[in-house]
Amino acid sequence: MTAPVQMTEAPRRSSPALRLLVASECASLSGSAVSAVAIPTLAVLVLHASTLQIAVLAFLGQLPNAIVALPAGALSDRHPKRPQMIGADIAAALALATIPAAAVSGMLTIAQLYAVAIVLGIAKIVHSAASISYLPVLVESRYLQRANGRLGAASSVADSLGSNLGAALIAAVGAARSVGVDALSHLVSAFLVWRIRTPEPATVRPQGRRSLAREIREGLHYVAGQPTIRTVIAALSTLSFGLAIMNTYWAYYLLAVLAITPTAFGVIMGVGGAGSLAGALLAPKIASRIGIGPTIIVGFAVSPLAQVPLLLAGPGLRWQATLALTLAVQLFWATASGTSQRSLSWGTSVLSHHSSLGPVKGVRVALY
Repeated sequence: MTAPVQMTEAPRRSSPALRLLVASECASLSGSAVSAVAIPTLAVLVLHASTLQIAVLAFLGQLPNAIVALPAGALSDRHPKRPQMIGADIAAALALATIPAAAVSGMLTIAQLYAVAIVLGIAKIVHSAASISYLPVLVESRYLQRANGRLGAASSVADSLGSNLGAALIAAVGAARSVGVDALSHLVSAFLVWRIRTPEPATVRPQGRRSLAREIREGLHYVAGQPTIRTVIAALSTLSFGLAIMNTYWAYYLLAVLAITPTAFGVIMGVGGAGSLAGALLAPKIASRIGIGPTIIVGFAVSPLAQVPLLLAGPGLRWQATLALTLAVQLFWATASGTSQRSLSWGTSVLSHHSSLGPVKGVRVALY
């Protein structure tokens, strides 16, 4: 049994608070897209990292997903969400700021990039778990899917712009200084979240003592009992594992083997971001025409097939254009599929406020 949630104010379809949240996500994501170009460029072209070191860097960046996601989801249920988002953004900004500082002093090492990757991974998980759980506070339940699509589209725009901005910044001021832009973007994100004044519901206080491990187990048990969500998560985890292996060497292969310039690398990622934007905008129409399930299946199928041109690619502008186009197609369907997956998540989890597992909604969300 749990104490009832006290709602102090009925959220609206749209509000200044929602716009601030969207702006916050766009700020941090655009900066992160800059680092997604700048940090691999630093590792490959400045520190001359080996393939093993690139693999370790990618692994450490993804490790928090496996270790921190569930505890972060449980903590987002126990504590106010705004401070978690603000704290995560500030931690990310401080970690990123060490890169240009070390580069200027000539002390930058691959070990430092490892440490920053871990901090960024943890901060991203904490921020995401809190922000996704915070969205229902700002928007009425019936408008959650639309707000989620709006947030996804805005994020895709930010990602595309950030990739192109990263390419331009690297050419102008170098990769290390470009990372400073990402640090600044997280501070902007923290400020925008701080400006949100919509009161959160009273924190659910379960009767009796409940350990964090117990809440995680209850969240896992809930998801295991939902056949649709359980199947989607299993399929998504399998696909993500395969793509993580490929993504480990994506930057290394393009920059070191194909010898493309950092600017061209950023442009390729920017074109991919444009495909992601189109997928976010068209996802509702695609899902309404062919269904949510087929949309997810097509996204799963296209992602590995889009990697085939990478196996055949060689140097030259023609291959760069081909890789940019295939990345755009991949991210179009990946984003459309992801939006459909989030719709399922909202429909079966976040919207189920009447569920007997109300206190562990954050754990459920973390699994998605």
